Parts: sequence; C-alpha cells; structure tokens
Amino acid sequence: MAAIIALLFAPVFTAQLGMSTGAGYGIAAVFAVILLLSILVHELAHGLVAGAFGLQVREFALTLLGGHTQMTSVPGRPGVGALIAACGPLSNLVLALLLGLGAAVAPDGGAAHVVLYAAASANLFVGVLNLVPGLPLDGGQVLESAIWAATGDRRTGTVAAAWAGRVVAVGFVLVVLVWQSRGVWGIDLYQVVWAAVVGAFLWSGASQALRGARTAGVVEHLSVTGIGVPAVGIAATAVLAEADAARSVTGAQAVVLLSPDGRPAAYIDPAAADAVPAVDRTRVPVTAVAVGLAAGAVVDADLRGEALLSALAAVNRFSPVMVAVRGGQVVALVRGADVAARLRS
Repeated sequence: MAAIIALLFAPVFTAQLGMSTGAGYGIAAVFAVILLLSILVHELAHGLVAGAFGLQVREFALTLLGGHTQMTSVPGRPGVGALIAACGPLSNLVLALLLGLGAAVAPDGGAAHVVLYAAASANLFVGVLNLVPGLPLDGGQVLESAIWAATGDRRTGTVAAAWAGRVVAVGFVLVVLVWQSRGVWGIDLYQVVWAAVVGAFLWSGASQALRGARTAGVVEHLSVTGIGVPAVGIAATAVLAEADAARSVTGAQAVVLLSPDGRPAAYIDPAAADAVPAVDRTRVPVTAVAVGLAAGAVVDADLRGEALLSALAAVNRFSPVMVAVRGGQVVALVRGADVAARLRS
C-alpha cells in the first residue's frame, strides 16, 4: 500500500520541490508511511476506547481506502458506541494539529515542510470526512447511536444512518464534480475518478449497513415456529401407518424418530415415505424411510432472536437438520438451508 501511495504522490512532490524523480519517490514514500501510521493510530484509538468498556477487538485492518476495527461484539449502549466511533477521527484531528505545528517550524519550502504539511492536510481531511454523519463513516455511527438513544431502537438508528450515508456518497461525488467544473484548469480526470472510487466505497458501506439492519430485524423476530416445520416424535420401532396417524392427530408436517431413551435420532424423509404404497404402510418400519440425525442436533424451542440464531449456527456446523424440543417434547424440525433462506429474504 505504501508503494502505491508513493507512486500516486511522487509526481506531486517532484513538481512542488523541483527535485529529481528518484528523490520525489523517496519523499512520497516517507509521506506514505506517515499516512499509513496515521490510519493505524485512528484504528488503535477505536480499539483502546472499546477495550476500556470491556469490548474485545478481533483485528485492526488497513486498506487503501482507510481501515476498520473489528470487534467480537457490538456496544451494548448508544453512548459507548458513539464514544468508540468518535475517538478515531478525533485522533486524526490531533495528528493534523501536531503535524501542522511541525510543518510550521520546518524550513519553508523544504522537503520536511512539504511532507509534514501534506500529512497534516491528509489527517485533517480524514478526520473531517469521518465525522460526516452517514454510515459507514464514524460520524454515521455517532448518528446511529444518537437515534438509538432517542428512539430506544438500534435498528432504527442504523437504517437512518445508512440512508444518510447514501446521501453523503452521492453528495461527495457531486461536490467534487461541481468544484472541478469551476476550476481554472478544467476538470482533472484523476480527481474525478478518485471521487467516484470514494463515493462507490461509501455507497457500498451504507448499503451493507442497510442490509445488516434488515437482517437484524429478521433475527429479532426469529422463532422456531417461523423457521421450522411442526413435527411430532414417535418411537423408532413404529411403522409408517403409526407415523401417518401421529401426523393426522397433531397436524404435524414432519415426524422425528426417538431412540429408546427418548432422544431424537432420525426423521422421516417425506419423499421416501410417500413412495410407499398404502397397502404396505402397516408393515414398513419407519426406519426404512428415515434419515439419521447427528448426535446433539437439538435446539431449545423456547429460544428467540439472536439467542436462537446462535444456537442454530452452533448446531449447523455439524448437522444441516436439527430438532427443536420444549420440555423434552419434539416441537419442530429445522433445516439450516431454510434459516439461511429466511435471512437472505
């Protein structure tokens, strides 16, 4: 990344300082390192404040378009979320001040002055841009927290901040285009392309946040009755006719076979069961048309929302089909593919 940044800015430094191309690339490399370290400070600030509130950080990532701090959990209170978000851009504003002071005392027109001034300007831009109220920017997370605090609903804050982020993305590109069109030297294609890349990044981040909010809304109302099919448990020693009778009495759509100790052991494959003629259903054992369940493929039917999704995800790692039970009684049959489809929809 430092090499790419150096390649992009070397011509600028070469022209400003009137030096050879090789020296210009060296100065640009120094600027690139300062810029990447500034982004790292930004992300570390997020992580330090998150850690102060007991949240764990999974990773710090740096990219050409900035960076991100990934935590193992989300803030439980809007005030905490706002503080974690705001400290990043504030750290860039502090760096802009310090680098600006360094540029002020450096010899005017020298390499140190130019590099420090450019780094201060970059930090000022990053700090101000990230305070703009729209996701995925830090200012958008502050806006999300403010709306969350006002409404008591985090998802409402996320949706509003995501739409604000889309407005910011379009507005950023339009501002650059208008500014370029009024320039004395005409439109700079490089600046326009860069603005389009940043705008696309902001739009993509806002759209991802919006999708996440919609998914969170689905997860919030997730229940066994909404994602599973009603099921009834019968002894694994039964025949198909008994399974038919159990479904008829209970209105269940699926049949789960129970081992002698009462634990779910298998379930009847509907296609295989339907292929058995009516005259043979009184003598064909249910085990002949059953699919075995992995040991432990059971979830609590009383779980809801995030707790239910976490339980399903844990079981789905080793079994695509699981049984929901309540008080030791079979309630529903849940397929991981159905849960995934529900979340996608």
